[in-house]
Amino acid sequence: MAVKFEYVTNPTSSVVGPRGYALQPYEIEKAVHRTRSIVDKLASFEVNVFEILGMRNLSAFVGEVFAASMILEHPDLLRKNPHQDGYPDLLLMDDDGNAAWDALSKRLREKGPFSPFPTGGFEVKATCGSVPTPAACLKRGFDKPDIGDQRIHVATGYDWKAHHRETNHLFGIYWDFIERCPTIVAVFYRADLVENDWGKIVQPKEGGGRTTSVSIMTRDGVKKMYEGWVTVIKSSTYASFFDKHNKAKLMTAAIKQL
Repeated sequence: MAVKFEYVTNPTSSVVGPRGYALQPYEIEKAVHRTRSIVDKLASFEVNVFEILGMRNLSAFVGEVFAASMILEHPDLLRKNPHQDGYPDLLLMDDDGNAAWDALSKRLREKGPFSPFPTGGFEVKATCGSVPTPAACLKRGFDKPDIGDQRIHVATGYDWKAHHRETNHLFGIYWDFIERCPTIVAVFYRADLVENDWGKIVQPKEGGGRTTSVSIMTRDGVKKMYEGWVTVIKSSTYASFFDKHNKAKLMTAAIKQL
């Protein structure tokens, strides 16, 4: 598999799942490269798949491709949650996980047994960050980035969203358009998220655009994820963005060491 971009991977990052099962940081980087390879194949279609999906769906798409890539890297260890709204996204198939799966083998189409899956696994959330409104962008002399346009130069921040405040063992992905394709630029991970790392549940408004309840990660939660960074694209622009947002210099320092 050809490597499209160079990444800096944190050799000391702790990617520990349920029951202390650890994944290696460089295995996560391999899944990132595989994700981009898959995206490149989609980009070669005669229709623009990314425009068809739209910005509202692209973060979920990137997260799903990363999750699928993780399974390809760990075919005997990880399994996709059979329910699209189940939790977590990636089921840990150690001895306990396999036993739980076998016990539920006749209930694979039910949501209840898989939300949550009794023995857990890893959750995946993706974001492309926040940018100013179209009006605010025009005031600053530029158009709001469209699908395919790199966003980092106007990004103002980022967070992740979940449906409940118990979300943990989380891979937090940040992606951007690079060469007009969705590209993972950083992966963060924490196994010690607590309820207070997530904001109050926001219920959908009648007639509004949101159809499900959502909790937005707090700034303290984002900082905790940042401190658990696993890999970042080798770019001072992105490293500086994450460092500035979290008032630290972890990523810039790591890139400078190379």
